[in-house]
Amino acid sequence: MADAMVMRAQQFINETYAGKLGIPALEVDGKTSWTVMYALTRALQYELGITSLSDSFGPTTLSTLQSKYPKVNASTTPSTKFTKIVQSGLYCKGYNGGGIDGVFSSTVAGSITELMTDMGVAGVFEAGSLAPKVFKGLLTMDAYVVTGDGGADIRTVQQYLNANYVKRQDYFVIPCDGHHSRTVAKSMLLAVQYELGMADGVANGNFGPGTQSGLKQHPVSSGETSTWVRLFSGAMILNQRPNVPFSSSFGTALGSAVNSFQSFAKLPVTGKGDYSTWASLLVSYGDQDRQGQACDGVTKITQARANTLKAAGYKYIGRYLTNPSTTDLPEKAIQIGELQTLADNGLRCFPIYQTFGRDASGFNYAAGNAAAIAAANAADDHGFKDGTRIYFAVDFDAYDYEVTDNVLPHFKGIVDGMAIAGNRYKIGVYGPRNVCIRVSEAGHATASFVSDMSSGFSGNYGYPLPPNWAFDQIVTKTIGSGDGSINIDNNIASGLDTGQGSFNPPVASMPDSLFNQAYYPGLLADVRSYMQSIGFAEDDGKIYTTGQCLETIIAGDVAVTNTARAYGMRKALIQTTAFWEFRHYGNEDLIKDAGVWLYHNGYVPDWAKDFPKVDAFRDSSTGVGQMFGRAGVLCWNNSIRSGLVTGTPKDPDKDSDIFSVWDKLRTDNDFALTSVGHAHIWGADGKPGGTAAEQETGIRRPSLDYKESEIYEVLRRYQGYEEPAFTDARKRMPLYYIFEKYNRMMR
Repeated sequence: MADAMVMRAQQFINETYAGKLGIPALEVDGKTSWTVMYALTRALQYELGITSLSDSFGPTTLSTLQSKYPKVNASTTPSTKFTKIVQSGLYCKGYNGGGIDGVFSSTVAGSITELMTDMGVAGVFEAGSLAPKVFKGLLTMDAYVVTGDGGADIRTVQQYLNANYVKRQDYFVIPCDGHHSRTVAKSMLLAVQYELGMADGVANGNFGPGTQSGLKQHPVSSGETSTWVRLFSGAMILNQRPNVPFSSSFGTALGSAVNSFQSFAKLPVTGKGDYSTWASLLVSYGDQDRQGQACDGVTKITQARANTLKAAGYKYIGRYLTNPSTTDLPEKAIQIGELQTLADNGLRCFPIYQTFGRDASGFNYAAGNAAAIAAANAADDHGFKDGTRIYFAVDFDAYDYEVTDNVLPHFKGIVDGMAIAGNRYKIGVYGPRNVCIRVSEAGHATASFVSDMSSGFSGNYGYPLPPNWAFDQIVTKTIGSGDGSINIDNNIASGLDTGQGSFNPPVASMPDSLFNQAYYPGLLADVRSYMQSIGFAEDDGKIYTTGQCLETIIAGDVAVTNTARAYGMRKALIQTTAFWEFRHYGNEDLIKDAGVWLYHNGYVPDWAKDFPKVDAFRDSSTGVGQMFGRAGVLCWNNSIRSGLVTGTPKDPDKDSDIFSVWDKLRTDNDFALTSVGHAHIWGADGKPGGTAAEQETGIRRPSLDYKESEIYEVLRRYQGYEEPAFTDARKRMPLYYIFEKYNRMMR
């Protein structure tokens, strides 16, 4: 809703500082935003005589303000414009600015006092006067009243920190909105450092060796009354522990809450505020000297390494189901015989699935759908039993909006994909605390594997340990020596998930067999479900429905199977590409095909063939695989020259050669499906013979052990080197794994 006084503030900025602030004119919409606050900050800098303006109310702005106007009130305000900036800031904050008239009235002074009271600093600075640090807080989007589902107890802690430490050099007014955050967490660490006696410029809000050493000298326990108890109880409240009194006295209620927290976090239950408890409250990784019972790593567990792990007290070993890379970390994925080694040594394994998701762009519904089916297939291959929980990784610092826009849809895709896979495996989430909490609250995961080593992640800083945490990753270390040496991530285990201690025999990698029609109803249901989830209704106006397209692909199963077996590739590569292309065949394609046929059959006279755009009739994407005649010529030429098939190469620039292949692609489904296989080989080879733009660096040819990155790349190359090839390849990955799910049933 537009606020009339905020509109006036925006108008004041535009009219007074047009062309002076180095930013475009503000939209006069009556809505407070960072854009407005940044403009007010620049206006203040301008009035202070600062020549290099910026959005940041940084050290230069603060020191200049402190030097010139250490307190701004009716007696000291230098100009009406200066006062209007104050009034505008008050209105944007929700306080009464007394109009935007440049008069520093009693209303303005009263609102400043009200603001400082909300901040918790009313007793620190002179009433009615605006101190530099309060001015800085005024020109932010921070709230000083409880917002949303914020807690009054957290706000009390925030106000206490402001009141007691705001005059220290590196402490600035923090929000008092009832929400824990990165800023609040750092301020709590600063408070601890100040109480440890660290000087300004030394205290930095980091949990370094000096802070750790100091905290070890300041445990708190029942019966004690001190500032340390006050800070400890505040840290408990910020971590959302229930029934904690914010007090300087360590009473029964605090002792009970400490026992509960220590039990929850798997700390020694002492009822005291010892170092390990302090550490767990102040930073996500806590006391990194704690010995975990769980670990994860990217190294094969040999007998020697199993001995090392057992001797160190580890029971639960996290290992990766797949390795998407063909070059990095050769032992990242579970190796042949490894699970049996774990079982023989009484160790248990919890599986992790991670591909290339290092930023938000890799997370979406389609990618999640593919991940679930791929993970389930891989778990089957390794021999994991039904009921095993697979942890799907979000291994980057996802901001809250990215969790909303990318991660949650991704995990909805995982849930739906796991349903396609038969719901035989449970879903866990690996990631920062906020990711784990939100994915679990959405009902998309039943346990969390928390990446707490990354304490600086925005998704860890200021968030509590998730209620359903199973493993808490706190430090990387190397244990053992010689053949038994192994680098691991040390994890605390809650006991919620104990992994698996026995396994089915691993599934051997076998060539694909002919499709068993008994599985067709299930395949059709899964394909329809997925296609509908990405916007393709069963009958969406295209020439062929989902069912008709799938039926056509399966009808050509002999050709698909023979091609796949002949060249050592998975049938799913051919099936996925052909189905996706055929499903997109529409009336415009039918018209183009007709034009090509007419062109090559003499219905376009010679005198018209040089007209603009007539050349477009020379070729079109046609048939089940929607392949151009020229592409068909080139992919078959590549296979002929490679010795995969016999024959005489054709000329990709000759009309008769293009048409002979094009017509066969259009009318002979078996030839078209076989050509898809050869096109994948041609694509992997880098498309030799193609135009300079078409040619790419060669990769390994399709094989039975193709990695996920290779599958994606070959699917993408079939469609081309420009969008939507990349986007569509991501959408086709779930289809690949659906086909693969059923093909493996026939092996």
